[in-house]
Amino acid sequence: MALFGDPFRRFFISPTIYRTSFGSPALLDWIESPNAHIFKINVPGYNKEDIKVQVEDGNVLVVKAEGGGKKDEFHGKDKEVVWHVAERGGSKGSDFSREIELPDDVKVDHIKAQVENGVLTIVVPKDATPKTSKVRNINITSKL
Repeated sequence: MALFGDPFRRFFISPTIYRTSFGSPALLDWIESPNAHIFKINVPGYNKEDIKVQVEDGNVLVVKAEGGGKKDEFHGKDKEVVWHVAERGGSKGSDFSREIELPDDVKVDHIKAQVENGVLTIVVPKDATPKTSKVRNINITSKL
């Protein structure tokens, strides 16, 4: 299969189309159904107040999470607790950001998101209405 005929070529060609912060714990699945694009992102330790989902620049889906985690739950009365390893995410050091360029055939105003059991699900409905042609004729004159 030719790389340039593949609709997912943007994953390989342009690093700005699909960006993630370095070392992001937010693993992503992108599923396309006949009616929607569905994104599932691992967000362990974060609740809905910690996560921000927005569309920037018209078609870039941005997912950010800050401040999740329960590290401080062990620091209560026992000041002698020592953390040796924190790999499960959810600490201030594991904040993340994901950016995904959405296809042209989506309804940006109808995007819905939900967090359940450490997984953020974002549903981006497809727009079935035919798009108007983007071809624009330019008049040619003899002088500019």
